[in-house]
Amino acid sequence: MAVSPAVLSELAPTGKLRVGINMSNFLLTRRDPTTGEPAGLAVDLGRELARRLGLAIELIPYPNPGALADAAKTGVWDVGFLGAEPQRANEIDFTAAYVEIEATYLVPPGSSLRSMDEVDRESIRIAVPTKSAYELYLTRSLKHAKLVHEKGADNAFKRFLDDKLDALAGLKPRLVTDRDNLPGSRILDGRFTAVQQAVGTPKGRDKGARYLREFVEEIKAAGVVARAIESNSVRGLTVAPPSTVQDQRGAE
Repeated sequence: MAVSPAVLSELAPTGKLRVGINMSNFLLTRRDPTTGEPAGLAVDLGRELARRLGLAIELIPYPNPGALADAAKTGVWDVGFLGAEPQRANEIDFTAAYVEIEATYLVPPGSSLRSMDEVDRESIRIAVPTKSAYELYLTRSLKHAKLVHEKGADNAFKRFLDDKLDALAGLKPRLVTDRDNLPGSRILDGRFTAVQQAVGTPKGRDKGARYLREFVEEIKAAGVVARAIESNSVRGLTVAPPSTVQDQRGAE
């Protein structure tokens, strides 16, 4: 895929590719145990992008996706790996998803909740990590249940236990761990959403955004994403399907 000077100037105005990474998503990122530097699937794909652009890479880690998204308007990063949510699209142009992650609920031992439809009731209280992509989804989707916000998945699980809440919202792979730590708890069948993990660039970089959309479709089709999932030994991720022409137009 040819890279024009205009694309390079938009995606790397400082001469290097500054990549924002969400360190709270354990499926996509981790710290290298030896160096302490960011590593993982998202980092590998960021390096692949830099390689294709012929640029040096600078990784800029953020503690959560909200902090990464909030920094878009400051111009400190050029490309970010995070969930594509409508609220974030005000400041960021997103590609189609490169992977999807199911989000669902954990309920405590003895819970009468059996299905997704039963969760959205007046008396139901749901613990959820603040500024996560699925928290944004639930905020705009739930009509009756109350969300109890906590910073990070660990704190949300603790609040779920301490306050005896009715449900814990989370990514299914993480909830499997929480279920194992709470004997008798259950993960509800199905999902309330699938978090679309995508690549984004700050608004106003139209040529760069178009290149990123083509890049994501190419690495999905060529098996680059699937191989990155395998090499990082990640469970719970699905390579997102190819985007449609309508998807591509809608992102422009």
